Amino acid sequence: MEKGKGVMGSGGRRWAVDLSDNSTSRDIPDPPGFSRASLDQDDSTLSRQKKDAESNWKAQKAWEVAQAPLKNLLMMGFMMWMAGSTVHLFSIGITFSALWQPISALQSVGKIFEPYKDNKVELLGPKLLFIALNLGGLALGVWKLNALGLLPTHTSDWVSSLPPAQEVEFSGGGVNLG
Repeated sequence: MEKGKGVMGSGGRRWAVDLSDNSTSRDIPDPPGFSRASLDQDDSTLSRQKKDAESNWKAQKAWEVAQAPLKNLLMMGFMMWMAGSTVHLFSIGITFSALWQPISALQSVGKIFEPYKDNKVELLGPKLLFIALNLGGLALGVWKLNALGLLPTHTSDWVSSLPPAQEVEFSGGGVNLG
């Protein structure tokens, strides 16, 4: 069976085109604005430009990731304000969430910035900003704990562990002889 011929009886397929024939060379001019010189540009220049663009993109994304806790900090502050200053389940849940999120983020700083690691990308600045913002979130949570009265910051919170006060004076009643 010939290429391009179908099984459809004696006539075959009239619409079949054989594209495997490369024997004829066609001189088709390049379209306007197309230059073969741009295709022949040095591959090392293109790969260097591509690597520079990728490094710039990684640096930009690292800074975006580093600034992300600021949005979380503002939202958490608003939620704490809305929860009020009375001790109830909602305010305690919000406060412990405000403490847990920065702690877990600080534990995974290396994993968070791993995709942006590159020889040309400096990650120290973004990491320091990320850590500082998360420490700010942690401080906000500790402040809320103190505002709720859940931190033992007064002497009365530690009364059970204090020794009894020494008696400085003793007075007694009068003597009744009669």
